[in-house]
Amino acid sequence: MSHAGHRSQLPGAGSVREASGDCTMAPDPWFSTYDSTCQIAQEIAEKIQQRNQYERRGEKTPKLTVAIRALLQNLKEKIALLKDLLLRAVSTHQITQLEGDRRQNLLDDLVTRERLLLASFKSEGAEPDLIRSSLMREEAKRGVPNPWLFEEPEETRGLGFDELRQQQQKIIQEQDAGLDALSSIISRQKQMGQEIGNELDEQNEIIDDLANLVENTNEKLHTETRRVNLVDRKSTSCDSPSAAAVDSLELSKG
Repeated sequence: MSHAGHRSQLPGAGSVREASGDCTMAPDPWFSTYDSTCQIAQEIAEKIQQRNQYERRGEKTPKLTVAIRALLQNLKEKIALLKDLLLRAVSTHQITQLEGDRRQNLLDDLVTRERLLLASFKSEGAEPDLIRSSLMREEAKRGVPNPWLFEEPEETRGLGFDELRQQQQKIIQEQDAGLDALSSIISRQKQMGQEIGNELDEQNEIIDDLANLVENTNEKLHTETRRVNLVDRKSTSCDSPSAAAVDSLELSKG
């Protein structure tokens, strides 16, 4: 299964012409090398299938075998070059970490494909699906998980390259829509948090004002209580001139 369709899904993949201008980006050597490597892998798969058909009819295929072996060597060298280019791009920060991870996934798919093609080439007359199944059973017997081999999901079996590319693009569009919705939710929550903070500041100011008002009211109440007490004492001791004088003095002080 070719993954060349991934190229259109990644930022910076080859020359890109903006719809509203004439600005273009320089071709990315990693993707040009990746495309040619995918083409080599596809050519190997076709030649192996052709060789198997000839051998099932009892025909000899020395020329095809030599051609396949040369293509496999070329594929190996191309994959090594892709690894070197990716390592250099990541280490020099020419691409983002996310872009590096995407390219690494594409490279991992190519490595898996190379292993399957090599196994198919060595197992003469065997079909790729049978070779993949036998390899997975052998790994299971030894109890060693093989990260390069996996069962193709039902939803992608029998799909062509264009269909796979459309499916991948649809998945990425759905993921982008989900990320946009999540970003909108986070923005609203941030705005709500800021509004709540402003409201709390206003409430704190109101509480401070209330505290000052209560304090002033307490002072006034205390003063008025003293005045009432003095008036009451004065009314009860109106027959004593000296007590009345003291009360008048305290009242004037209050």
